[in-house]
Amino acid sequence: MKAWVLHDIGDIRYEDVDVPVAAPGEVRIRVAAAGICGSDIPRIFETGAHRMPLIPGHEFAGTVVDTGKGVAAFRSGKRVAVFPKIACKKCRMCREGHPELCTDYDYTGSRRDGAFAEYVTVPAENLLELPDSISFEQAAMLEPLAVAANAVRTGCFAVPKTAAVCGAGPIGLAVVMMLKHLGCESVFLIANKDAQKERAGLFGIGDEAFCDSRYKDPSKWLSDVTDGGAEVYFECVGNNESIYYGIEGLAPEGRLVLVGNPASDMSFSRDTYWKILRNRLTLSGIWNSSFSQADQDPEECGDDWHFVLRMIAEGGISPEKLISHRFPLEELDEALGVMKDRKSDRCKVMIVS
Repeated sequence: MKAWVLHDIGDIRYEDVDVPVAAPGEVRIRVAAAGICGSDIPRIFETGAHRMPLIPGHEFAGTVVDTGKGVAAFRSGKRVAVFPKIACKKCRMCREGHPELCTDYDYTGSRRDGAFAEYVTVPAENLLELPDSISFEQAAMLEPLAVAANAVRTGCFAVPKTAAVCGAGPIGLAVVMMLKHLGCESVFLIANKDAQKERAGLFGIGDEAFCDSRYKDPSKWLSDVTDGGAEVYFECVGNNESIYYGIEGLAPEGRLVLVGNPASDMSFSRDTYWKILRNRLTLSGIWNSSFSQADQDPEECGDDWHFVLRMIAEGGISPEKLISHRFPLEELDEALGVMKDRKSDRCKVMIVS
């Protein structure tokens, strides 16, 4: 089969590799759609993967074409999305029923071969069967959407009247979509590109609810437009400045949800730290998402992935609006170039077959 293999930092090649064989408890999937995550860029071009050579790609969906020994629930032909984190089932978090917090995990696309290929093998218990109404492209976005759902469910004990999101990438805009679907009266967005403002309009963010941080102080703007501060602030960028906007722009007893992967070291000034104390702010960190294994009734699953799947099926959110570019597998190198270009108008870049 054809696959993109990362041999070393910056050295990714489109080449022929053996078709993977489904081990006991696994299935082989023909990949139909795979999204490029922001984390794929440093993994490929800056830091490398946990092991190399490796086929990256962890946001994907496709069709089951083969099953390993012991797999009966998911037969060939099933349309599925895949939870990429593979829990060890032995650590304390796994034993206590929180495999998403596993401390000794494997991970498709960063620790084992992933989906920038024609086929990939994964544990059958990590599959999420798709209803016919969900497209492969929508399903390939379930992973970042579930991260957004984790953030929203962490930050919103009840639906807030006012919420702010900093960052207009796929996860930030997914948070916006979910907040609006859940009934948040006023959702505000902070970003710094003209194209982001235009795209935000697709999700109901008008001029009065958009702050371009190049021209306005977001913390002062947020305090003004919310009459004293937002109830919840979602930091979807990963830098000190955007965290500061939230701390300064939250109402007393507000909640700040840290979502963005850190771009550098983080630090608080003394005044900022005092602000957290005096306003009794709550800071929560999220990473990844919760997932119920495939043998459970999907209607009874309360995890992030099924939460998102139901939202899409109900027409509550439209993740396909996040897709800015589509490329065939053989043009992944061009797609990665679009992702690396921070000045380009891009949101979710999708590889489709």
